[in-house]
Amino acid sequence: LDIRPQPPEKEDKLSVWPYWATKMRTSSSQAEGAEREFQVATLEFIGEEGQLTGVKCCEVDEKRKPIAGTEFVIRADLAFIAIGFAGPAMAGVAAELEGEMKITTDSRRSRNVEANDRDYRTSVDRLYAAGDVRRGQSLVVWAIREGRQAARSIDEALMGTTVLPR
Repeated sequence: LDIRPQPPEKEDKLSVWPYWATKMRTSSSQAEGAEREFQVATLEFIGEEGQLTGVKCCEVDEKRKPIAGTEFVIRADLAFIAIGFAGPAMAGVAAELEGEMKITTDSRRSRNVEANDRDYRTSVDRLYAAGDVRRGQSLVVWAIREGRQAARSIDEALMGTTVLPR
């Protein structure tokens, strides 16, 4: 999902100078069959009995404002939020965790969520953190690596195959 409009197939360097020219780019993972939606915003996560069942979205106008009547739901049982990063937003769920469950953050100005680099567990039971939210803004390859390692750790915890000390 991308809140921005679909970029052109070819860049027009003269029309955007001195800014970086935009053009449609396709990553290897997208080329493997991912469906892409442009000018779409995520509105909310939908669930039943505490389990995620879908993501409610809608189309947006050129000012990124929701267009009434364009809502749709993408079925999902797992969601990863991967967006540009300037530090974790300590609002909503993160603020609740910080206040009620005492999620631990580091001493940096961006207050990254503390999680170890063995199993990516945080100070909140059954909550894992990886990538930018844990290490700060970095290369996407680090986020991918940590995401894969965290997923493995979560799978092992769910399957009961590994119990690592906290």
